[in-house]
Amino acid sequence: MPSAKILEQKKQAVVELTEKMKKAASGVFVDYKGITVEADTKLRAEFRKAGVEYAVVKNTLTRFATKELGYELDEVLNGTTALALCEEDPIAPAKIIHEFSSKNGDCLKVKAGFVDGKVVSVEEIDRLAKLPSRETLVAQVLYGFNSPIVGLAVVLNAIKEKLEAGEPVAASAEAPEAAAVNAEAEAPAEAE
Repeated sequence: MPSAKILEQKKQAVVELTEKMKKAASGVFVDYKGITVEADTKLRAEFRKAGVEYAVVKNTLTRFATKELGYELDEVLNGTTALALCEEDPIAPAKIIHEFSSKNGDCLKVKAGFVDGKVVSVEEIDRLAKLPSRETLVAQVLYGFNSPIVGLAVVLNAIKEKLEAGEPVAASAEAPEAAAVNAEAEAPAEAE
């Protein structure tokens, strides 16, 4: 039977893990069996660059932490287990694991994960991993906002250049109608 000191240390470890998981935007549990030390070192460096915390976890202690959070993950918490957590970017752990595993002979096997407090399946983690990065998504949205403005600026610039060159500017389809309405409005004034 473990001593009171060891039990207290284990309880503290569960509390710390529970808090980390609660603060995380997402987490991915992986089976790391078969990864080399060299590959593991590269993987950890990639995680650090992305602000992802990665650690090997004890299944029993993790089971207590997941139960505390209401996650049903007992069936995946066996064998070799590591956990990648990120507070900022919910896609980062899944994306890094997916890309790294693809490049290194599928050395990591995703067991399960969670995003924003909900357990997600391996398939959902794979879909998350295939999403563009946050920076790419922001760039796409900004491009979408900026595109009509750029198009308008190009058209206005072309009109300006034609006017400066003395070329006639083609009227739009609405221009003749507007001219007819203006002519009708001016006609009674001229008759008086």
